[in-house]
Amino acid sequence: MAKTDDFTKMMKDMMGNFPLDMSAMQESFKTQASFAEKMSKVAIEAAEKSTEISSKWTKDTLSKVTEITAVKEEPTDYSKALTEFASSQAEMAAENMAAFAEVAKKVQMETVELMLAAGKDMGEDLTAAAKKATDEVTKAAKKATA
Repeated sequence: MAKTDDFTKMMKDMMGNFPLDMSAMQESFKTQASFAEKMSKVAIEAAEKSTEISSKWTKDTLSKVTEITAVKEEPTDYSKALTEFASSQAEMAAENMAAFAEVAKKVQMETVELMLAAGKDMGEDLTAAAKKATDEVTKAAKKATA
């Protein structure tokens, strides 16, 4: 039978001639994980606040519906109650849409801040990794020519 070559030894030798620094990859992963955590926090806080606004709006609407469904003395009281309900709904809609807009504005500002910080961090990581790789390649080239 034919003897198979030992590719494991060959790969080890080849990889030994091309030093890789995995710390740069680890730092990049940590930076990405930190960014993801911060973005998740922003999204979760926005979801919580939006849920609070929606819940309050629903409770307020239901309390107003209760007033509409109550028995009235005069037929005109029904139209008056309906008119008041419509008016209060328009007012609540404006207030709640403004509250949603504030949540969206806060999310937008925090996202921009995080993106700028992440870009700066990634730029610094890339610069450090490139410098380190250049130094290692230079050392390896000097070693190979010596």
